[in-house]
Amino acid sequence: MRPRVDGADRQPTPPRRRAVAKVAVLAVLFVAAPTAGDLGSCGQDVVELDPIKFFSEKQAIDCHQCLDCGFVTTFCEASCGNVLLETSFPEDCFPLVHDGEVCLNALRAAGCDEYAAYVDDVAPTVPTECNFCPPDQQPEAE
Repeated sequence: MRPRVDGADRQPTPPRRRAVAKVAVLAVLFVAAPTAGDLGSCGQDVVELDPIKFFSEKQAIDCHQCLDCGFVTTFCEASCGNVLLETSFPEDCFPLVHDGEVCLNALRAAGCDEYAAYVDDVAPTVPTECNFCPPDQQPEAE
């Protein structure tokens, strides 16, 4: 046994140990990742989105964001009112529950700068996550 001299007797981690540790970390990353079938669907059943539930929650989020960000628009005033502004999706538009969840989460996560565009009285925009059935992609009437 060699005498200890100011930490000079410490050996660096053997290369084999490092390789095993790297493999273990990579294995955890790949095993813990979602499966291909789960991407985009989160394993949920295909269920049509209830428009009343969706628009009620969306309107509550709109009102909350308007108040938090200090917006004073006609849209904000109506959103904070007691009347549900929308009750149905456009004809031939059938979003799923998962679509609604993605939209509502995007609205909750939006900052005031983004939300200002959503509640603008002149030219409001719609977040892409909430644009379930763009008019230019709907089937033409026969």
